[in-house]
Amino acid sequence: MSELASESSRMSPLLPTLPTGLFIGGEWRPAASGRELAVSDPATDEVLAHIADAGVEDGVAALDAAAAAAEDWAATPPRRRGEILQRAFALLQERKDDFALVMTREMGKPLAEAYGEITYGGEFLRWFAEEAPRISGRYGDNPASTGRIVVSRRPVGPCYLITPWNFPLAMATRKIAPALAAGCTVVVKPAELTPLTTLLFTALLTEAGVPAGVVNVVTTSEPGPLSTRLIGDRRLRKLSFTGSTPVGRRLLAQAADNVLRTSMELGGNAPFLVFADADLDAAVDGGMAAKFRNIGQACTAANRFLVERPVADEFARRVTERVAAMKVGSGLDPDVTIGPLVQRRAVDTVDRLVRDAVDRGASVRTGGGALDGPGTFYRPTVLADVPGGSALLREEIFGPVLAIVPFDTEDEAVALANDTEYGLASYVYTTDLARGHRMIDRLDTGMLGLNAGVISDAAAPFGGVKQSGVGREGGAEGIAEYLATKYTLIPR
Repeated sequence: MSELASESSRMSPLLPTLPTGLFIGGEWRPAASGRELAVSDPATDEVLAHIADAGVEDGVAALDAAAAAAEDWAATPPRRRGEILQRAFALLQERKDDFALVMTREMGKPLAEAYGEITYGGEFLRWFAEEAPRISGRYGDNPASTGRIVVSRRPVGPCYLITPWNFPLAMATRKIAPALAAGCTVVVKPAELTPLTTLLFTALLTEAGVPAGVVNVVTTSEPGPLSTRLIGDRRLRKLSFTGSTPVGRRLLAQAADNVLRTSMELGGNAPFLVFADADLDAAVDGGMAAKFRNIGQACTAANRFLVERPVADEFARRVTERVAAMKVGSGLDPDVTIGPLVQRRAVDTVDRLVRDAVDRGASVRTGGGALDGPGTFYRPTVLADVPGGSALLREEIFGPVLAIVPFDTEDEAVALANDTEYGLASYVYTTDLARGHRMIDRLDTGMLGLNAGVISDAAAPFGGVKQSGVGREGGAEGIAEYLATKYTLIPR
């Protein structure tokens, strides 16, 4: 890969050799303006690399390449597309050490979690490699027997994929793999905070056999103008975005002009319900996983712990004991379970939410407050008896803060859980099977973990309702988002 990288002096010596340019039409190139942006390690504030900083003209060049390659890639046999994705999966396993190191350094997650993301992200490559040759339609007589109905499915066309910073590999594979399996070409814009993993993955895709122009990557510090230009281009036929709800709303409004197919995975405010009949040991284990995975920086992270009053104090005692024992520091330390938040603004946001809850009467059982730098660390925190009206019950915390709200009845729990504009994920712990089925029906959510704290799976549809987005990623539903349906009538 050395021929793809810039001079070693432009890269941290603790990183593998990485490409640092834009990837357009099968070639690595600098930004047309010559501008660069710096990527830093949130644990140390060290600049890891300087990479190309794309402008609007670079984005147009990337879409030019995707449009030029679209017809040939759509005509590529599905089996061949699947084999390329399978090869990418195999290469990822061979190079997991490099990917784990890059993710930990640019995003901050503990190294063990970075390896976990490689396992999770790799499954999208494998799953959609297997889905590619399964794309099908249907054929049959119409009800009047005057003709035959043929339903076929074709790739929607060039796609613009915008990925977030918190899962830099898995969010790339979750979007790129189904697009390629369906026969679509793509322009990918990774988050400016964590672009290095995507650049490394792009080089891997090329080695796996992805033809020139099929995958194009533009890194930029000014995504607004670039995205506006691409979304307004009539050659673009699909937009997929993972990120905040306010940004998603703006992108949806822009996409309406050209009636683009859209997939939007937006914000979350996941409730975690613990009923008095729950297996409390399992609920604590599930709660720790649902809250502190990725340092709490996940859209599926449990945001509000709604605990039935008879077990609320005991649940708080047990999770406090576990959280107080967590070690904070650089994710490169194998004993660390809580790494840094991604940037200083994230620390300020989490601290504001905690202070608001405490000012309203919540009690701090452990943690609370930022740690002195370097790095952007926040103490893992447990808040008990969080009162209604607290900002963290409305906003995503996106940090290592576990907030407990007691409830008295099932109806109250459901009302509290659904009292949000979001509807991405929910979690329920109960040993009452009938209650579990009622929760499936009553909770306004796109995904539910019933006695499970980790729910993401490449074989399952990922997505939400209400302001948490539209469309699904993963599963058989994931490839359908990149396929257009055509109906043909053949008269008798």
